[in-house]
Amino acid sequence: MRKYIKIVVITLSACVLTACNKSLDFVPEDYFADGNYWQNETQVNNFMVGVHSNLRAQQFMLFRLGEMRGGGLTNAARMEVSLSELGVIEHKMTEVSPGIGAWAGFMNSILQINLFINKVEPLSFLSTDKKDMLLGQAYGLRAYYYFHLLRTYGGVPLRLSPDALIGKPDAVSLRLARSSEMDVLTAIKADIAKSLTHFGTSQGSNKAYWTLNASRMLKGEVFLWSAKVYGNIEDLTEAKSALNAVTGYSLLSNFGDVFKQKKNAEIIFTLPYAFNEAESANVSLFLYPVANFNGIYYKDTVDVNAPKLVDPLNIAQASAGGIQRYAYTYELFQSYGIHDQRRNATFYDFYGIDRTVTPNKVTIRNTVLTKFMGTINNNIRNWTDDWPIYREADRLLMLAEIANAEGTDPGSFIQPIRNRAFNGADPAPFVNGSKDANEIAIFEERMKEFVWEGKRWYDIRRMKFGSDPLVFKTSGHPYGVLNKVSEGYKVLWPVGRDVWTNDPLVDQTPGYETTKP
Repeated sequence: MRKYIKIVVITLSACVLTACNKSLDFVPEDYFADGNYWQNETQVNNFMVGVHSNLRAQQFMLFRLGEMRGGGLTNAARMEVSLSELGVIEHKMTEVSPGIGAWAGFMNSILQINLFINKVEPLSFLSTDKKDMLLGQAYGLRAYYYFHLLRTYGGVPLRLSPDALIGKPDAVSLRLARSSEMDVLTAIKADIAKSLTHFGTSQGSNKAYWTLNASRMLKGEVFLWSAKVYGNIEDLTEAKSALNAVTGYSLLSNFGDVFKQKKNAEIIFTLPYAFNEAESANVSLFLYPVANFNGIYYKDTVDVNAPKLVDPLNIAQASAGGIQRYAYTYELFQSYGIHDQRRNATFYDFYGIDRTVTPNKVTIRNTVLTKFMGTINNNIRNWTDDWPIYREADRLLMLAEIANAEGTDPGSFIQPIRNRAFNGADPAPFVNGSKDANEIAIFEERMKEFVWEGKRWYDIRRMKFGSDPLVFKTSGHPYGVLNKVSEGYKVLWPVGRDVWTNDPLVDQTPGYETTKP
């Protein structure tokens, strides 16, 4: 992804979306929307490179939407620094403080894809295979964006044409109300179908670009959501078929290598990072600041002679230093078995201890993220570990969830995950139980497997205990985060007041207080 195309910037203003601004390359207004740009295959390829680069730039938003509200992050600071985004973590979003910008900032990306589809479909200089591959990517990526919006807001405006980029559209004509959740879901499924049709049997080899198997994974995820959240039980069959069609991948024996080895055998689709190209610097916000760490903490709570820690993770070498603006709960760290290799590959634990009393008293229990720690080049740490969107472990655990929903034993899908975690010596192999017990077992593997991969919030919204999703608090399990009666509406996000102010056709998400007349 070393080649960048400077795509025209579309801003969200009056009527949610306005016409084109001038591009970053100072080409004429609407340059990418008119016929000047789409003249050869290199230009078309570069535009798609830009679409993927834009997706990578939105990595932290994907994490925010998919994980931040899932119960894994704490709202209690454990170092002398305040935590960020507590309003999101504590589900306190409002119309005035929605926590994220209009439609999570995804409408610009969707418009670019709409423009790409509009311009590429009629081109005659591309070979059929090339055009099909590019359109397979475009339809798959548009479905991926809209699936995030569906899970975040429910109904959203469905804009499937580049109308805001073509010519000089009237602001009023661009107003667009929120479509129903079912209409959005139908549009997502239709885009996935188009993506799969265009790809045919052509897979593609670059895991940093959307491929046939990425579309199959998305189809499995979408149809699983459709079955469990919307009650379309027949979609389980489609989900299973799509996931079973994804072949050729395998679990790595070393969990840490999944994130250290680029585009390895477990990875299906990933966001790539590289030195001197792009880094995932937000990882540094889950670490410790050396100035607030040196000589204060201990690794061992038992050994009275344990030395004080200085900088065990070499954060001082980081190109962007560490600071704990976000932190996972200590209870999540404790949930791992001591011999589960995912524990130390994901977290580094350390403790504040009062050595002046007998017995010594533990005053602070803290962890920082060690997953996605990047690499050290010339004594400087760079945050360059790729961020997987789909990998084999996800495929197996979705198949486990489908098997459980169908009333069959999910063990053949769960056990490989546990075997890898415990290096083939699982102290408590999975035993098929009740549907609820199995669902919790699957979720517990997912919560340990996918830390900082943007899945836990979506998981507790989709997965169920009895007839209710795990997102709701109950005595049956400890993973709920919302009161079903008083906070049920919070499974969806509010839109900011600026959204409906700029587009009067947009209504507030049901349940949230609004000043809209």
